[in-house]
Amino acid sequence: MFGLKRPFAVLFDMDGTLIDSEPYWIQSEQQLAKEHNGVWSTQDGIDVVGLSLDKSSQLFKERTNVSLEPEEIVARLTSDVQSKLAQSIPWRPGAKELLQDLRNNGVKTALVTMSLNRMAKQVVDAIEFDAFDLIVAGDDVRHGKPHPEAYLKAAEQLGFEPSRCIAFEDSVSGLTSAEAAGTYAIGIPHIGGIPEKPGRILWESLEGVTYKKLRKLL
Repeated sequence: MFGLKRPFAVLFDMDGTLIDSEPYWIQSEQQLAKEHNGVWSTQDGIDVVGLSLDKSSQLFKERTNVSLEPEEIVARLTSDVQSKLAQSIPWRPGAKELLQDLRNNGVKTALVTMSLNRMAKQVVDAIEFDAFDLIVAGDDVRHGKPHPEAYLKAAEQLGFEPSRCIAFEDSVSGLTSAEAAGTYAIGIPHIGGIPEKPGRILWESLEGVTYKKLRKLL
């Protein structure tokens, strides 16, 4: 009917976009490296933000000479970060408010993260309302970000074409993934920043972003 807007979905990255958990990751990485007489700088931590679990754990192993296998590194770091999240979840400005507004307006949402599903579920379960229809985590895909698989999978499972999905990301790797999938990808630069390039959309924050504002984009 005339005047009706077509429905759309909104896809959120987690670490650095929904929650400010990157400092937790870097602290846990530095502690694990220290336990094995290795060194992991803050810049090392920034370098792996947004990468797949496989890639980030391999880089960690190479740079620190930790004797653990990549799968063991991922499991250990995830557990450490989860213990920190159990004490306090640092939400990014405007993220929960936008989620609530979207849900109040019947918008389908997905959490698309390279963290393990168990950690993503911990964060989702801590939200006071039914915030997400779907979680696509690092252990739910074969190819991690910057490959587009995670976003393509989320769009398909929600029943939307990628072009009818708005995706929010804070990292170069994550935004590249969302862009490659064909979503309306919006970067919210945080730790490490995101370089500008023709056609790339960057917003300063999710603070003040509403359903009405997003509805006008598609």
